[in-house]
Amino acid sequence: MDLSLLTPPSGATHKKKRVGRGPSSGHGKTSTRGHKGQKARSKIALWFEGGQMPLTRRVPKRGFVNISRQKNQIVNIENLNIFQEKDIITPEVLRKAGLVKKKGKIKILGKGKLNLALEVKAHRFSQEAERKIKKAGGKIEVI
Repeated sequence: MDLSLLTPPSGATHKKKRVGRGPSSGHGKTSTRGHKGQKARSKIALWFEGGQMPLTRRVPKRGFVNISRQKNQIVNIENLNIFQEKDIITPEVLRKAGLVKKKGKIKILGKGKLNLALEVKAHRFSQEAERKIKKAGGKIEVI
């Protein structure tokens, strides 16, 4: 048995309907589209609603999207337990360790428990993270 010998069962596949290839094909002239009318034409946009006001224009616009917004990359303090006591944690160290994947500013959040005294340097800290790092005997530095 060989993978090249596998074929679908008979009747499972069909030949492509080749329309517009002359009268002898059985699908010539109007190419199975009937006679005249909008649906016989070749191009009708999928979103076209027959001339009524389109949905995208009927629904009001709401809100504002700031296109220059930068999203913080978040790291919870429970993830910092992988480091050694008295280590200095910088954004580069976090990226090397795989805790931060994307570019951008890093924010340390206070989820979990910190068991080590670390010196953490990041762009932002939540109040809870600040409190827990200091309680564990570590330091924080906003860069």
